[in-house]
Amino acid sequence: MNVVFIHQNFPGQFRHLARYLASSPRNRVVGICQPQAPGILDPQFASVVKSVYRPHREHSKTIHPYLINIERGVINGQGCAKVLMDLKKKGFKPDIAFAHTGWGEALYFKDVFSDVPLIGYFEFYYRGEGADLGFDPEYPATIDGRMRVRTWNTIQLEGLVSAEAGVSPTGWQKSLYPSEFQQKIAIIHEGINTEQIRPDPSQSLTTPNGTTLTKDREVVTYIARGLEPYRGFHVFMKAAGEICRRRPKCHIVITGGDEVRYGKKLPDGESYRERLLKEVTLDPARVHFLGLVPYETHLRTLQISSAHVYLTIPFVLSWSALEAMAASCVVIGSATPPVKEVIEDGRNGLLVDFFSPQQIADKVDEVFDHRDRYHRIGEQARKDIMKRYEVRNSLAAYQKLCARFLNTADTL
Repeated sequence: MNVVFIHQNFPGQFRHLARYLASSPRNRVVGICQPQAPGILDPQFASVVKSVYRPHREHSKTIHPYLINIERGVINGQGCAKVLMDLKKKGFKPDIAFAHTGWGEALYFKDVFSDVPLIGYFEFYYRGEGADLGFDPEYPATIDGRMRVRTWNTIQLEGLVSAEAGVSPTGWQKSLYPSEFQQKIAIIHEGINTEQIRPDPSQSLTTPNGTTLTKDREVVTYIARGLEPYRGFHVFMKAAGEICRRRPKCHIVITGGDEVRYGKKLPDGESYRERLLKEVTLDPARVHFLGLVPYETHLRTLQISSAHVYLTIPFVLSWSALEAMAASCVVIGSATPPVKEVIEDGRNGLLVDFFSPQQIADKVDEVFDHRDRYHRIGEQARKDIMKRYEVRNSLAAYQKLCARFLNTADTL
């Protein structure tokens, strides 16, 4: 069977599915991506044929600001279409294709392969209210912002029309899409590898200042790709100051880069970490900034953590939240969607007000003052991840979805 994955950062959300399909010698798997895609050099995807496209130019400098993302999407779509046409000339025709719909890469897929089923990954549909925009009063919504995100949805609307079916990783993320298209979208999370991500009481982590941390110490962790308000970094830093004041033996490990991934950037190249370090009093010997780290370090960080803080405004759910649960961390999560879809307060984690550093510090106190009680919550978290989000379950759900569009001779 011939399969195409389209994702500028291949494998992205298709990592487990692509690896599974490529493991069979009867499948020929192609990943269409941009040059920076991590899957290009990853040995796990050595059997995937990588077809790289490069956007032929940047967006126009004088274009209307609302249209920047759309023009980028068109440019991405053109680049991807050229790769698809080249594959077609060489005699390759996919039996099925999977594409992230957010960046326009699959805009012209049907113009090249009109009869090939396309499964879209529908991650986040922007809303003027009820989601990320205007949630945090520090960053209020404006009419300009509402009109801008409405325009941004143009690319995804075309994806909803073109795709035979789609997937969203959580029910809440699916619910953001227009109701007339929701019947096309199945809820399938990409899956968590619970064999790889598991508790390991013997694990240790050495911080940049030479401190060695283990599970039997008081360790609070916070992980985000970008240390930014979308992931509640500004709230967590205030909580970290309070935790340091209350608990003189506690260490806090923060993983993430200074680059803003989502939301508003600060002027003059300043990072939120730099700004908040000027506003919050922390003990530099006990608050450890690791920056962006290899996956093995990320996993060790979770395995030595006793309390993992995960905050997000109503936005896409991070892998790190589910991975922390799979590692049996006690996750202190914000009571926001889609976190509430995963964490049941007091059963498999703890929920707090996104805006309350005090509540976060209180929950950290509870976890360390009653370790036996909260250890059971961490154990339940892992059980729930194994039941609901294990990779095998995700692959089975994809199998069921795609069977509707494949010939009986073909199967995932």
